[in-house]
Amino acid sequence: MLYHHLHLLQINLDFNFHDYKFALLSFFSAFVVTLITIPPIIQLVKKYSLYDVPDHRKEHKVPIATLGGVAIWTGMVIALLLWFTFSNQATIISFMFSLVILFSLGIMDDLKNLSAKYKLVIEIGLATIMAIAGTRISTFNGLFGIYELPLSAQYTFTVLAIVGITNAFNLIDGIDGLAGGLGFMSLVTLGIFLTLTGDTNMALIAFSLAGGLLAFLYYNFNPARIFMGDTGSLVLGFVVAIMCIRFMQVNNSAAHPIVPHAPVFVLGIVLIPVFDTLRVFSLRMWKGKSPFSPDKTHIHHLLTNSGFSHAFAAKLICVIHAFILMEVYWLKNFRQEWILFFLVLAMIVFVLALKHLSFLKKTQLPGKHYEDYELN
Repeated sequence: MLYHHLHLLQINLDFNFHDYKFALLSFFSAFVVTLITIPPIIQLVKKYSLYDVPDHRKEHKVPIATLGGVAIWTGMVIALLLWFTFSNQATIISFMFSLVILFSLGIMDDLKNLSAKYKLVIEIGLATIMAIAGTRISTFNGLFGIYELPLSAQYTFTVLAIVGITNAFNLIDGIDGLAGGLGFMSLVTLGIFLTLTGDTNMALIAFSLAGGLLAFLYYNFNPARIFMGDTGSLVLGFVVAIMCIRFMQVNNSAAHPIVPHAPVFVLGIVLIPVFDTLRVFSLRMWKGKSPFSPDKTHIHHLLTNSGFSHAFAAKLICVIHAFILMEVYWLKNFRQEWILFFLVLAMIVFVLALKHLSFLKKTQLPGKHYEDYELN
């Protein structure tokens, strides 16, 4: 048993590396499978011209291979087949069924651009199935004085959370490496904390997808050779949402909860994509537009519109995400309302700061850019 103490951050966690044996095996299995699967997918996309073609609302300048989510999915599934302990529990069956449906939905959307309403209906259906199977937000742990929720409220908040987080990751997938980077950090965090609560089997799902994402990022960082597409972002958002709810459940039922403020803790894990989605939707409605109307007002656009590179924007936002992940745990002994206030205030400050960074416009270094990048 290794006692890990980071004094500056006041983080105290007990790590038993034996508990992470299968987690590491799942992680590296998914990493290897995804890494060797992506090149053939890129060649397949090139052969059949299945590119993501740029338009007025996209950041890339030349067609880029899509369907990277297929490789991520393949890596995760093979890792789970090797190391995950399957059971006849309704939660596991519903979860796996939902992943297959989302995977199929993502492929169809990447190839044919399905209607947003059609996708939303399916996502609501899958979220409802998960809630019926037992994956529900049942308590706010005293946030705003609210503890156990009525059954109807449990279903309502669960469906809103799953659908909202799923689409938040889908919407923030706008520049190279961003959705993958945020997702990787969130999944590793969830995997660690699920393991600490004793739910090592469910933690394997988080670690498997994290391993696939890390391999994908090798090909996705600027200049990207492949995008994850909706196939990847929908599955990513859905898994993160389910793992967040699962952590809330096992943490609340533990004799000694890892965190006393699970609702705001998991909010910190998904804060950037969720806050950004709510901010953008609110701005669009304020201007009398549909919340789903495309524009360039997302958090990454605040940087790229000012001339910063994709690589710089993605890395800076991921650094902010890391800060939030550490701080939401560091503030665990504060009242939940104060933690929530800090999270919202921090995001407002970050957004305003990013919006006014044009005077620090990054000077591009000589090298490959989208305009001269040669597809392979």
